[in-house]
Amino acid sequence: MKRTLTFGALMVLACMPLQAQYKVVGPDGRITYTDRPPPAQQGQVSAMRRDGSVVSTPSSALPLELRQVVTRFPVVLYTAPQCELCDTARQMLKQRGIPLTERQVLRQDDLAVVERATGNRGMPAVTVGGQALNGYSAMQWSALLDLAGYPRESKLPKDYQAAAPVPITPRAPEQPPVPAVLPPAPAPAEAPEQPASGIRF
Repeated sequence: MKRTLTFGALMVLACMPLQAQYKVVGPDGRITYTDRPPPAQQGQVSAMRRDGSVVSTPSSALPLELRQVVTRFPVVLYTAPQCELCDTARQMLKQRGIPLTERQVLRQDDLAVVERATGNRGMPAVTVGGQALNGYSAMQWSALLDLAGYPRESKLPKDYQAAAPVPITPRAPEQPPVPAVLPPAPAPAEAPEQPASGIRF
């Protein structure tokens, strides 16, 4: 009986995922690794994957000045493929050191999600807390970030890694990408006039 219980317990433990590892860069620059997330005051904390790569820096590892505004006014960027203004907007946010979530529009239906979030389908689009802007304007976007309290210069840790863009609607691997804005469907052709004989085809 004891062997059965022990074997069962071992099977449960074997099925449990390994605990996440954390990389901690202390104030003195020393790097340590741990299986428990330490308090942010101990340094810059980054979660690590099993292969040793660093996951994007969690908000808990951001400097206090940045962490507070990110918690109150998170930034979400909506982009589309082959959109030059989207690239410009992303670069502006990156240079300013804005932690953000990027959502990619890959299907026509995704535009409805953007419209619900921002009130418009214009791309690129950004939400800062409950405020939204459609179409890129460096002046307007900067003013909105200033109003939210984001620093005008980057305060991100040197080892910060932004999260990869996430499609609004995930597509199956075997499906080709779909343009964000599909061309309008052609108007149905008018039915040809029927001959006077009354014969219909």
